[in-house]
Amino acid sequence: MKTIQKITKASLYLFLAVTLIIGCKKDKDSPKPSPINPPVNEEELITTVKITFVDTAGVEPTVTVFFRDPDGDGGNAPTQFDTIRLAANTIYSATIELFDESKNPVENITQEIQDEADEHIFCFTPTNVNLSIIRTDSDGTYEIGLTSQWTTGTTSVGTTQVVLKHQPSVKDGTCGPGDTDVELNFVTEIQ
Repeated sequence: MKTIQKITKASLYLFLAVTLIIGCKKDKDSPKPSPINPPVNEEELITTVKITFVDTAGVEPTVTVFFRDPDGDGGNAPTQFDTIRLAANTIYSATIELFDESKNPVENITQEIQDEADEHIFCFTPTNVNLSIIRTDSDGTYEIGLTSQWTTGTTSVGTTQVVLKHQPSVKDGTCGPGDTDVELNFVTEIQ
C-alpha cells in the first residue's frame, strides 16, 4: 500500500513538474515588442487619395485631384488618376485626404495618419516641372505632409511623386526608412 502511495505521489509530482515546464514555455512565434521588434501595426487599405489645392492669394480656382483604385494595389487598374493642373507663379495650400472606399460606409483614413503622426511622413518629388513643395504640418518633432505648400513657377509639364511612408520607431524626418503605404506619380501641368 505504501509503495502504491509513493508511486502515486511521485506520478503527481512528475505531472505537476511537466505541467509547469510546458506552461512556462515561451511562445517563439509571438516575440515581445521592442525597438528591434516593433509591435505589428495592421495596415489599412488605402483605395483613394484626394489632394485639394487652394490658391493662398484667393485668385485662382480651387483644384481637387483624385487617385482611386477601389480594389487596392494589384488587381484591377485604377478607375481614376487625375492630372494635377496648377496656375503658373502661384502659391497653393495643399491638403491630402486618404480613404478606404472598399468599405460601406467609406472609411476616412486621414485621422488615423494624424493620430499616428510620429510614424508617418509624406514625401514629394517633382520631376521636370517648375514646382517646389514643403510640408507645413508637424508631429512636434518632424514634418508630416498632410498639409503642404506648393509653389509653382513658369509653364511646364512633368510628374510629381507622392509617397506616404510608414515609419514606426524609425521616423527621422527623411523618406528613407520604413515601409511605403502609398506611392503615386501624378502627371503635373503648370499652366
